[in-house]
Amino acid sequence: MTSSRDSGLPAQPNLRVTIIAADGLYKRDVFRFPDPFAVATINGEQTKTTQVSKRTLNPYWNEHFDFKVNEDSILAVQVFDQKKFKKKDQGFLGVINVRIGDVIELAADAEDQMLTRDLKKSTDNLVVHGKLIINLSTNLTATMSRLGPPPSSSRPSLLTPQSSVISNDRANERPSSAMSGPNGAANNPMNLASRPASMAVSSSSTAPTPGTNGTAPTNPSTIVAAQARHHNTLSPFEDSMGRLPAGWERREDHLGRTYYVDHNSRTTSWNRPTGTGAAENRTAEANTQVERQRHQNRTLPEDRTGANSPTLQQQQASAAANAATMMHTGATTPGTGELPAGWEQRFTPEGRAYFVDHNTRTTTWVDPRRQQYIRMYGGQNNTNGTIQQQPVSQLGPLPSGWEMRLTNTARVYFVDHNTKTTTWDDPRLPSSLDQNVPQYKRDFRRKLIYFRSQPAMRIMSGQCHIKVRRSHIFEDSFAEISRQSATDLKKRLMIKFDGEDGLDYGGLSREFFFLLSHEMFNPFYCLFEYSAHDNYTLQINPHSGINPEHLNYFKFIGRVVGLAIFHRRFLDAFFIGALYKMVLGKAVSLADMEGVDADFHRSLQWMLDNDITDVLDATFSTEDERFGVITEEDLIPNGRNIAVTNENKKEYVDLMVKWRIEKRIEQQFQAFKEGFHELIPQDLINVFDERELELLIGGIAEIDVDDWKKHTDYRGYTESDEVIQFFWKTVRSWDGEQKSRLLQFTTGTSRIPVNGFKDLQGSDGPRRFTIEKAGEMTNLPKAHTCFNRLDLPPYKSLEMLQQKLTIAVEETMGFGQE
Repeated sequence: MTSSRDSGLPAQPNLRVTIIAADGLYKRDVFRFPDPFAVATINGEQTKTTQVSKRTLNPYWNEHFDFKVNEDSILAVQVFDQKKFKKKDQGFLGVINVRIGDVIELAADAEDQMLTRDLKKSTDNLVVHGKLIINLSTNLTATMSRLGPPPSSSRPSLLTPQSSVISNDRANERPSSAMSGPNGAANNPMNLASRPASMAVSSSSTAPTPGTNGTAPTNPSTIVAAQARHHNTLSPFEDSMGRLPAGWERREDHLGRTYYVDHNSRTTSWNRPTGTGAAENRTAEANTQVERQRHQNRTLPEDRTGANSPTLQQQQASAAANAATMMHTGATTPGTGELPAGWEQRFTPEGRAYFVDHNTRTTTWVDPRRQQYIRMYGGQNNTNGTIQQQPVSQLGPLPSGWEMRLTNTARVYFVDHNTKTTTWDDPRLPSSLDQNVPQYKRDFRRKLIYFRSQPAMRIMSGQCHIKVRRSHIFEDSFAEISRQSATDLKKRLMIKFDGEDGLDYGGLSREFFFLLSHEMFNPFYCLFEYSAHDNYTLQINPHSGINPEHLNYFKFIGRVVGLAIFHRRFLDAFFIGALYKMVLGKAVSLADMEGVDADFHRSLQWMLDNDITDVLDATFSTEDERFGVITEEDLIPNGRNIAVTNENKKEYVDLMVKWRIEKRIEQQFQAFKEGFHELIPQDLINVFDERELELLIGGIAEIDVDDWKKHTDYRGYTESDEVIQFFWKTVRSWDGEQKSRLLQFTTGTSRIPVNGFKDLQGSDGPRRFTIEKAGEMTNLPKAHTCFNRLDLPPYKSLEMLQQKLTIAVEETMGFGQE
């Protein structure tokens, strides 16, 4: 039986419906994106289906279908997920219904109509959202010349679907320039990553542009849609006002707001860069100077011994006060009586006395009978420690390569012949710091002394000359460092910049590592990418293979990191925590995923915490997209045919974490380790934990507490609240390393953005440091590194806050204390 709507249909098709794209579809599956396709129906009789777009919330089809219609015909376009089409709800993602007579005249010369409609729910009331874009035309011969030829691929990309997916799939967010070397010409990385090869050239010419004679739609709504389509074709390195300056990229946050990333200075801004004028150059140069100054000021904890630390409490008795003074200055008192067993006094030809220890077969200028004031650390019940005299001879032998000497005021100092440095601190003692020194600092100092005293870490005789051009520092350094043997690189570094007169007594090598680290870790070279957590921690780019020489570059980068550690220089780069663990040979865990992809971490955590029966349709496999080509990877043999259940979900999560963090970059990381271990042996670097390794590579920067406080928000508190005053008073009383540890604890990294705390980044864009009122007074403070937030209970006293905050920062997992 024919309905009234079907009566009077023409004998030949008279309407061409072009289903162009959908935008912002609903994501029903926790771990997978849908495979959308559209079904167009006229009055439930004439049905046409588009091809499937794989793994996207913003499918682009651009397929046309011809129908026989009259004014009363109803066009229904439904969107489904092909993966779930055989299930009860058919993977329904939304529908639009259009009465033909309401939107277009069915005359041969009628104007085309571009429609953008919100997707609606069906009778089962499933949640949907997003928009569908279609074009209606009565000109069945000319329409496609306007919209472009039908795509030959099932995943065409005229509208560049990934332009909207970026906020949902952060793996596609990174720049990925195609080049064979660091100075190669960059192609359009986003187009390269999202378009099939057959569409990479032609699609840009098929997009209608407003204002083009004969092709621009004249209906206002059509113009808006066309402009939106034109905007979507723009690469991340341009916008409607033209191409962005070199090193800038346009992005959108999860709210759709546009912001700009400056890869030159690793900063973000809501304001569009204004070109390459003198003012911008001055700003960039000023930012570089700030970073350079911070880099020059980076140190290690042992270089700050005693700096900013609380002084000793005033002693009641004069003897104790005198002992404290002697201990603080490192002075000794003359010894009398017989020499200890096994010792002998001798004289040089000049008549200077020296002492021979036959027990250890060593000599020293220091009389073993002299008494040195030291602080002895007690057990857990002895928190204050005691100051007492102890003969120098009872401390045991010095580490290999060390010598004890006296100043003309009888103060003991120590010479490290391995590194040709001197220090007041006795390497045999835990520390000469005050009794409040944290345990981890004493541990780190011991580790550092042991690490640097080993034969493999001694600078060899001779010089290693490296000459580079500032303007080509990456490629020059790659050539110079790659041609040198590991033995040559262990000689004293002599850096020379081409065309500059200067002798390297440390300053040039610091400048060299500063400039090289800025260039080497630039995501534009496709070797590294910013983590999803923020815009200044780095991870290895799994798609670095676009550069055919990428493994050679990773070996070179491993050498540079090892070179910096060996020669006690710092790199201006901070990696995700998982990368430090991988260098140390430690297994990665679900907690490490938070620094890689916070959204994915939450999804996996939800999976562990909840019953997934009949909720998730997942297998032991995952999809990997490489430049538009999607492949299915098995996590275990035949994993795509093994379902994930409540019983095996823990294994699935562990395998997924290992795949996301380790497996995708296995080749790159092995090349990195090969270069790194040419200078730093694995057994030596393993004495550190991952947090200590971060400090060893990047050092500790000076932290401006006033700037930190100025750019802090409060939830449940105000700045005048007593507990907030306690917090900032505590932070100001801490030394540089403790401040860095607090910053590391609350934000995930000890790095400070170049423009200070106002540019602090979170997992979803710029996010200020926040202190939130949460927890009971008996609880420890908690940190949310993805949001730069500290949950601080309302402690009643300064002492309680100091105690709780110190425990939270120092005893956290990752500092070697569990």
